[in-house]
Amino acid sequence: MAGSARPGLQAGSFLVAILWGLMAAAAAATPPVHYTLDGPRSLLRFAFVQAGANNTGRFGKFTTDVLFAADNLAASKIDVTVDIASLDTGDKDRDDTLKGADLFDVKKFPQAHFIATKFTATGGGRYDAVGKLTLRNVTRDIKIPITFQTKIEGGKNMGYLTGRAVIKRLEYGVGQGDWKSTEWVPDEVTVTFSVRLVPG
Repeated sequence: MAGSARPGLQAGSFLVAILWGLMAAAAAATPPVHYTLDGPRSLLRFAFVQAGANNTGRFGKFTTDVLFAADNLAASKIDVTVDIASLDTGDKDRDDTLKGADLFDVKKFPQAHFIATKFTATGGGRYDAVGKLTLRNVTRDIKIPITFQTKIEGGKNMGYLTGRAVIKRLEYGVGQGDWKSTEWVPDEVTVTFSVRLVPG
C-alpha cells in the first residue's frame, strides 16, 4: 500500500513545482513601460505612385500610446490614432483630392486607428507587431515589422519606434469611382514611421 502511493505523491510534487515555477516567472516579468509621443521629433510618412511618378507625404497630427517591455511582450501594446485631414504631400490640389469622398473621405472618416497587442521578437530589437488597422470604417488584421530601442537622454530612458508597412488601399475602400482603377495609382501604399517616445 505504501509503495503504491509513491507515484501519486511524486506526481503531486511535480505539479506543485511547475505551478511554483510559473508563478515565479510571472512575478519576474518586467511591467511594461508607458510611453507617449514626442510629436515634434516624430514622423509618419506615406509613399505612392501616380502615373508612374513617385509621390510622398506625411501626416502632421497623430497620437501614439505605447506599453512596452522586451521581456514582457504579452503585456505590451501600441495604440496609434491618425488625423487624416493633416495629410500633406506638398501639393494643395492633390491633398484636396486625397481628402475627398472617393479616397480618404475625411468628412465621414476623419481618423485612422491602429492597435497592436501581439508581438513576436525576431532578433536585434526587431519585432512583428500584429494588430488591427481601421481606415474608412473598415477594420482588418495587419502585421507590421517594427524596431523598438531605448536610449538614456537627460536621465530618462527614451523609446524609439520605427517601422514600415505596405497597405493595399482598396481593401479599406480608399478608391471609389474612377479611383478604384489601379491603372494610374497602384493598390499598394507604403507607410513608414519613426517616432520618439517619452516614458511616464
